[in-house]
Amino acid sequence: MSFGALAFTPLVKKLQERYGSRRQYERMEKFGEPQESLTAFEEEFLVQRDTFYMATTGATGWPYVQHRGGPKGFLKVIDDRTLAFADFRGNKQYISTGNLLSDDRVALIFIDYPRQARLKILGRAKIFEGPEADSWLPSVRVPEYDAVIERVFVIHIEAYDWNCPQHIIPRYTAEEIRDGMQDVEKRMQALERENEALREELANARAS
Repeated sequence: MSFGALAFTPLVKKLQERYGSRRQYERMEKFGEPQESLTAFEEEFLVQRDTFYMATTGATGWPYVQHRGGPKGFLKVIDDRTLAFADFRGNKQYISTGNLLSDDRVALIFIDYPRQARLKILGRAKIFEGPEADSWLPSVRVPEYDAVIERVFVIHIEAYDWNCPQHIIPRYTAEEIRDGMQDVEKRMQALERENEALREELANARAS
C-alpha cells in the first residue's frame, strides 16, 4: 500500500489541488512502487538511528508525540515489514502505551540531521509485557546498556515515505563531531611534529 493511500484523505487531496501539488502526488499513487516493504537502504538508515518520534492517538481523540531514544541501533529491523524496540523505563506516564491499547496505529518519524534525510512510517503496534515479552528480549536488548526494559513494542509497517529534506537544519552529535575532527587532529599532530623537527634543526644550526 502507498503512503498516500493512508495519509491523503479527501480533505488533504482538496488542499493539494488548491495549492498545485495534487497532480504530482496522484502520479505517485498510481504509478509509484508500493511503500510497505523496507529495502536494504531503509534498513541501513533505521539501524543507525539513536532517536525517533512516535505519535499515537488517545481515546479522547488527542494525538500524542513521544521521543524514543537509546544507543544507536536500539531500534531493530526484524524483517522488511517489522520493527521492534525495547521500551526503557522512563517517567512512568504510560501515555503512548495506554493509547495503543485502544488504537494500535502509530506514526514514526526518523531524521538524519547531518544528511538532511527524513523517513516517515505508518504502522500498527503490538505491546508485549511480562512472559509474553520473553521471546522478544534477545532481539531488542542492547549490550552494555543497563536501562530497565519494561515492555517490547513490535510495529508492523503499513506504509512509509521519504520526506523532502527542505528546512532540515543540519545538527551533529558529539560522536559525529569527534569523528569529523579526527582528520583535523591528525593533521595538527603532524604539523606539530614538523614544527618540532624544524625547531631542532634551527637550534642545531645556531649551535654550530
